[in-house]
Amino acid sequence: MQKPVIGRCRILLPVSLFIALVACDSRNADRDVGLDLDAGAWSRHGRTADEQRHSPLSEINQSNVGELGLAWTFETGQFRGHEATPLVKDGVMYVTASWSVVHALDAVTGEALWVFDPEVPKELARYACCGVVNRGVAISNNAVFVGSLHGWLFKLDATTGEIIWKVDTTARELHYTITGAPRIVKDKVIIGNGGAEYGVRGYVSAYAIDSGELAWRFWTVPGDPSLPFEHPEMEVAAKTWTGEWWHVGGGGTAWDSMAYDPELNLLYVGTGNGSPWSRTLRSPGGGDNLYLCSILALNPDSGRLVWHYQTTPGDNWDYTSTQHIMLADLEIAGSLRKVAMQAPKNGFFYVLDRATGALLSAEKFAKVTWASHVDMATGRPVELPASDYDDQPKIIQPSPNGAHNWPPMSYHPGTGLVYIPAHDTAGVYGLVEDFKFQPGTWNTGMSRSPKALALREKAPPRYPYLLAWDPVAQKERWRVDTNGGGILSTAGDLVFQGNINGELVAYAADTGERLWVATTNVGIIAPPISYSLGEEQFVTVVSGSKFQPPDRDHLVNHGRVYTFKLGATLPMPDVGEKGDPNTPIPENFGTPEQIAEGNELYHGHCARCHGFEAVSDGVIRDLRYSTPGVHAAWNGIVLEGAFAELGMAGFGDILTPEDARALRSYVVEQANARRPR
Repeated sequence: MQKPVIGRCRILLPVSLFIALVACDSRNADRDVGLDLDAGAWSRHGRTADEQRHSPLSEINQSNVGELGLAWTFETGQFRGHEATPLVKDGVMYVTASWSVVHALDAVTGEALWVFDPEVPKELARYACCGVVNRGVAISNNAVFVGSLHGWLFKLDATTGEIIWKVDTTARELHYTITGAPRIVKDKVIIGNGGAEYGVRGYVSAYAIDSGELAWRFWTVPGDPSLPFEHPEMEVAAKTWTGEWWHVGGGGTAWDSMAYDPELNLLYVGTGNGSPWSRTLRSPGGGDNLYLCSILALNPDSGRLVWHYQTTPGDNWDYTSTQHIMLADLEIAGSLRKVAMQAPKNGFFYVLDRATGALLSAEKFAKVTWASHVDMATGRPVELPASDYDDQPKIIQPSPNGAHNWPPMSYHPGTGLVYIPAHDTAGVYGLVEDFKFQPGTWNTGMSRSPKALALREKAPPRYPYLLAWDPVAQKERWRVDTNGGGILSTAGDLVFQGNINGELVAYAADTGERLWVATTNVGIIAPPISYSLGEEQFVTVVSGSKFQPPDRDHLVNHGRVYTFKLGATLPMPDVGEKGDPNTPIPENFGTPEQIAEGNELYHGHCARCHGFEAVSDGVIRDLRYSTPGVHAAWNGIVLEGAFAELGMAGFGDILTPEDARALRSYVVEQANARRPR
């Protein structure tokens, strides 16, 4: 497939399609009134405003899914960081790649129509907690909206990709990022942000679709209480905090999940973890620290809070509630209830009354050791004594990676099941001594002491699986062992999921039987979608994940869009040569003091992406397998940002050549000590 040249905007648009798009604009006067009524489209992030991620299409089903073949593919030109949900409307697919680049493609053929590059400065990669990712766009009438990694919100002409307006949504002096997809609610576009560990204070903003003017902003945690509160909710929240949290931001960033109920006129927003992670450091006198780790129900017209539910009061473990929120109508105890459902990091599956926020049920869907249960009388988790790590490091489940992270789940109205990309994970939590906030670096408050690092050897290994969960009975119905990403369910009684081994798999929605697989050899963590055009049903997924299996780090990870349909026979593209997993290991060269210094530097700057003790947990590259060329260019990579295009920014402003050598000595020592031979 011929690719467009990436620039600010490059247009490759057939005249016939241009005419069709202009004609379609007059049909789109139903601006975002609620659910998407077009069964063949996928024009919202979760297909519909309730974010169920279920397609009503059934041409592809259990009886013929084996006939699926590759219809077309498109290479994005970027590596890793591909987590987007493509949107399809009026025959055009809009999909984002890493660095917030937007591609418009013909949804039938994959032909490139235009590309928009927001020109994110590459040095900002070091402030993106979890990669230079982008999870998608929003569309309304003949406009496409995208948030960029460096905090801008753009409105683009859907036909040409030209900028209509842009607005800076964040404070330049702080390290905010945007990785999530915007949402459209009536005449507003809603966007959040990330960056909690870098000392920011979370908020969600609404902008007028037509003008880009700020309509309202809801702050998720309070600022300096000696200053006027931005809105009444912050005065209430401030009473649940102690100490001087505002000097370290507080966190609570709304970096992903949202849903909308047009009947109730409520916008649901998930909020993130505290900053630093330890509440003892953040709020030494205790308190719930509102509105961390909460589901907020906001009036989208005014931005005022209608209700909130906090899944992890006084968050102490990075248990964000930014994971997927879904709305559904469920029969519970003989009554049809309007509910909101979430499976956040903390390991409990929550079912709430979405009109009032009342807790209807909460049960563990994964291994949990931080709390025994959720008290239905109070709606609060009952924390276990072993979850307190103030005095000594503890192994606690789930880990900061969570029992479920950002890859979206799906609800199938036919089976009544929710399909969750789940994990059993364990993390070592320990309180750092003499915590001092460091601007521009990763501030978690977690200890990297020898005792804490040694405890990691005893932590249970990560166990990922696809879980079919009954939200009414709050019970597991089936599970399949797979290291996979986001979920799509369809009326053909299928569940589609990609995995980091480079497969897109179709499972039977009722039993979990593996019915079909396409092998791309490119890691997939993004959620698939399905749409129809010309009476044909398509299934699309974006590959090029930042995740890699620790033992297969040699896999190529080019970003591609893969689209399948029945009877298609296009061969899978050559994704390039794989690297050698048996790269030679350099001899140890560091002194004990140098290696110890490298240990500290590594866990302060590198571990969040490359894995603790230089053992990749599936995020970015396992440095133990670094090639001789990487070792030879080490200073250029670490200090000067030689790999900036891949998301690896330089740290030359805070690290010295001696620091870089210490880092390498530690990585080499770990390769010799811990790499399989």
